[in-house]
Amino acid sequence: MKDYRNNDPLIIKKGKGSYLYDVEGNKYIDGVSSLWVTVHGHRKRKIDEAIIDQVKKISHSTLLGISNVPAIKLAEKLVKIAPQGLAKVFYSDSGSTAVEVALKIAFQYWQQKTPSTRKKKKFVSLTNAYHGDTIGSVSVGGIDLFHRVYHPLLFKTFKAKSPYCYRCTFKKTHPGCGLACIDSLENILKKHHGEIAAFIIEPMVQAAAGMIVFPKGYLRASRELCTRYNVLFIADEVAVGFGRTGKMFACQLEKVCPDLMALAKGITGGTLPLAATLATDEVYGAFLGEVQDIKTFYHGHTYTGNPVACAAAIANLEVFEEEKVFDALKQKIQVLKERLSGFLSLNHVGDIRQRGFMAGIELVEDKGTKKPYPMEKKVGHRVILEARKQGVVIRPLGDVIVLMPPLSISLQELKTLLDVVFNSIKMVTEVVILSPVF
Repeated sequence: MKDYRNNDPLIIKKGKGSYLYDVEGNKYIDGVSSLWVTVHGHRKRKIDEAIIDQVKKISHSTLLGISNVPAIKLAEKLVKIAPQGLAKVFYSDSGSTAVEVALKIAFQYWQQKTPSTRKKKKFVSLTNAYHGDTIGSVSVGGIDLFHRVYHPLLFKTFKAKSPYCYRCTFKKTHPGCGLACIDSLENILKKHHGEIAAFIIEPMVQAAAGMIVFPKGYLRASRELCTRYNVLFIADEVAVGFGRTGKMFACQLEKVCPDLMALAKGITGGTLPLAATLATDEVYGAFLGEVQDIKTFYHGHTYTGNPVACAAAIANLEVFEEEKVFDALKQKIQVLKERLSGFLSLNHVGDIRQRGFMAGIELVEDKGTKKPYPMEKKVGHRVILEARKQGVVIRPLGDVIVLMPPLSISLQELKTLLDVVFNSIKMVTEVVILSPVF
């Protein structure tokens, strides 16, 4: 906050395609899709026109006791493309609320399922997890930098070891490790399944943790454990959904079908806030009853199912279909992979993590020992400022440089982005003497 106060922030005036333009007329490649949301780039005509068209009809009507046309149509589309079994949609406003909704549904489900399941009140998540900023979502989070200060406010949860291969808790190497990290989750479930309502996970990539990519088979194994121990499986697809991993949803990479799934971020193509929590018919059934049974899920937001946002989301999904986005994405993912491999030649790039069209470049002070830089050197921050000078906007997660450009970025724009990031890392870590930044 002090740094931000003492420096002139970048002020964006407009955007077009893969580019952002500031108030001084400077042009930048948007290397993080404006925090991972602009999947088809800025000012996508089809989405903009859908928003304008809907505003001419109605901008908002409550979903409390009634519905609206775009909300119904979007729900139908989401169920059609979601992993098998997810059949009901509950709208909210952000990734945090989508997760909060999932946690509350999971808790209430077991309270109403049978008298014998009412002890199932707790949750399991992973260390390094990030699931949002509301109190419930922070409770299942695991990043001390973000969450430590709120510890007295949080409910207690079980934490399984994260499958962080570069800094493996068990000092093993994949694939020879035999997925030793999954044992941590199994031990918790085996011992405490009678009191656990659900396990929540970001499928395939722990995004805010620094783009920690799961080893093959981990996601599938965790789903199988939840089934075996009768624990609900919550997939937090807020960051990894809508094409980021090369599939519409990350769960589909290992053919995993969750009981609950949280969606947000890219759902409207980076235009308006909207979120959804999807559930199976089995989960939904526990909330059906007579009015006096009080089984209703009493949760709602003023702008839940906002028709303008839903219209934008429908158009967003139609772009995926009409422009065959995944076909074009394959080559870009391959180019990203090939070019990133060259970053390992830099003396302070310790690890490259990529899944589909999202990547993290972990910078370290000592490559041999994996020793991180001291926080006060702000190396990741220095890199993004250097990239900005060269016409690229990116954001770090500590000293992990994150790349998550729009899926629509051209090959030439992608190559320029990667060249700038490479040069910026080299400049900051190998050329410039690291002196204090004010």
